[in-house]
Amino acid sequence: MNVDEQLSKGTFQHEKHRLRMNLLYSSYWMQDRIAEFLKPFGITQQQFNVLRILRGQSPDPISTKEIRERMIVSSADTSRLVDRLCAKDLIWKQPCPHDGRLIQAFIGKKGLALLEEIDEHLPQLDNEMSNLSEKEAEVLNTLLNKMRYRAD
Repeated sequence: MNVDEQLSKGTFQHEKHRLRMNLLYSSYWMQDRIAEFLKPFGITQQQFNVLRILRGQSPDPISTKEIRERMIVSSADTSRLVDRLCAKDLIWKQPCPHDGRLIQAFIGKKGLALLEEIDEHLPQLDNEMSNLSEKEAEVLNTLLNKMRYRAD
C-alpha cells in the first residue's frame, strides 16, 4: 500500500510534503517489522542497537555516554537500557577507573551468542525489502544520505 492509500485524505501540498509523510510512514513501518523480528529474541530495537555497539567495541569497554552518542535513536535512558541488558546477563558494567562519574559497559558471552543467533536470521528482515533491486537500494541509500547531509 502506498502512502496516498494509507493516509486518509491522500492530498499533499507538494512532492516534498508527500516525501516527508512517506518517510515517516516508511520509518514506522520498518520499526514495526524490526520489533516483530526481535520479539522472539526477547530484546527491543534499542537493546539490539546497544548490543551491536558493544560488540563493535569489544573487547574494550564503552561508557554509557558514548553508547548514547552512537545510538541510531539516542536515548536519555541509556543507563536504564544498560541495566536491563545487565539483568538479562547479556552485558556487564563497572565504574570507569579514570572517571568515577562514568559507567563502562562490556558485552558478555551471552550477548555475543544472542547477536550471532540474530545475525543468522537477519536475511529474513532484509527480505522485507526484497521488492527492491540492489541498484534501487543503492540509489535510495544515496538519496537518503544526501537528504540527511543537507539537514546537518
